[in-house]
Amino acid sequence: MKTQSRREFLKMAGFAAAGAGTASLLPGCAGTVQTKKTKDRKPNIIFILADDLGYGDVGCFGQETIQTPNIDKLAAEGMKLTDHYAGSTVCAPSRCCLMTALHSGHALVRGNARLPLRPGDVTVAELLKEAGYATGIIGK
Repeated sequence: MKTQSRREFLKMAGFAAAGAGTASLLPGCAGTVQTKKTKDRKPNIIFILADDLGYGDVGCFGQETIQTPNIDKLAAEGMKLTDHYAGSTVCAPSRCCLMTALHSGHALVRGNARLPLRPGDVTVAELLKEAGYATGIIGK
């Protein structure tokens, strides 16, 4: 039996954009509806991750006191992912889980010490680049 590389597994599991106009970063969470108009276009993907931000803390998820019009507009014009969890209780290992699609038991980063990913670690951004996307990150 042939052993799959991590890259092959992630592609098979849906962590890279598929060629038919669909994309899924988290299996079972998201996909785009294909129409004639969007058939040849890849969807834009904007993933916002904020420490200590609860489900109901932005307008598109029910917040009525604090105004979040820009995030609300993104949600209204795109899709909202409602099933997600943090990979860890602290930020560095949680970001590692998000970027590598590994659960915290297999992820390299286990605490908030300054420990970079290894050169051979495959990230979701690398797979998206292979699929023709421009990627970027803002923040930590």
